[in-house]
Amino acid sequence: MRRVGFLLQVRKDKIEEYAAHHQHVWREMLEALSRTGWHNYSLFLREDGLLFGYFETPDSFQTALDGMAKEEINAKWQEFMSPYFENPGGAHADQSMVELKEIFHLD
Repeated sequence: MRRVGFLLQVRKDKIEEYAAHHQHVWREMLEALSRTGWHNYSLFLREDGLLFGYFETPDSFQTALDGMAKEEINAKWQEFMSPYFENPGGAHADQSMVELKEIFHLD
C-alpha cells in the first residue's frame, strides 16, 4: 500500500460545521471511497483550518483521485462541501489537494 498525505485549508468561519458533517458522512460516499482504493483514511484539522488528510491506497494518489472523479456521489459531496474550503481558483477540494512527500516511516 502507498501512504498518502495531503493538505487543504478549511475556512475559519466554517470549521465547526465542517467537522460536524464528518460525523455523518454519507454511506454512499464511504462506499465509493472504499471501492476506489481509499483505505485507512483519516482527516486531522488544526484550529486555524489547516486540514491534513492521510490514506493508504494500492496504486497512487492520482489513481485514487481519478477513481473518485468517476463516482457520481463524489460530485455531489464535493459540491456540498465546496463552501467550507478556501479555494481562490474556485476548484473543488478534491482538485486542490496538495500531496505531501513522505520522508520517513516507522512500522
